[in-house]
Amino acid sequence: MTHYIPNVNDYVEWKSQVLKGWVYFKCDDYITIETRVWEKNQENYEHCPIHRNDRVLVLCYSSQWNELEYIKSR
Repeated sequence: MTHYIPNVNDYVEWKSQVLKGWVYFKCDDYITIETRVWEKNQENYEHCPIHRNDRVLVLCYSSQWNELEYIKSR
């Protein structure tokens, strides 16, 4: 059986944490999984206009990648 190695823009399910989301960032040590996105309110957007949305990102260390199931890519 081959070991799944996640990539940015993969949609994954983390079985032991009961969550699903998009791989948002990847380095050798960990990935972040984007589980929620919402548009910033006007006041926050004016404060930092290069980022239009707020996100919830969950950290998943490389030692836990074996707990991920690949669903699809975008």
